[in-house]
Amino acid sequence: MTTVKTKKQLKSSIIREMKNLNTYKKEYNNLIEIYAGLLHQYQVFEMQFEESGYQITEEYTNKANATNQRKVPILTAMESLRKDIVSYSDRLCLNPKSLNIEQPKKSEPIASPLDQFLAKK
Repeated sequence: MTTVKTKKQLKSSIIREMKNLNTYKKEYNNLIEIYAGLLHQYQVFEMQFEESGYQITEEYTNKANATNQRKVPILTAMESLRKDIVSYSDRLCLNPKSLNIEQPKKSEPIASPLDQFLAKK
């Protein structure tokens, strides 16, 4: 069983990573605090999900007294947290997508595979 890092530990780690990437500014501390909280919540839910034996569905009886299978609430919460974590990691420049990779300029037409083949001849 893995241990869950505290929000304070996560925040320190995030700041260290951002400093290593030369993207840290103290003005980001509020976003970093939220991001650390999201990561902490995710770790807690992940541990609970593991303890459940990775149960994905459960029986649920609705108001009409019909019993169905539904996704367990913890899995729904984890899915939502994943989306938020990705969004915040983008804003804080902590993932490869957020790196400034040079994109082709719109004024430069991208050659079709046929044009590329003919250019080699």
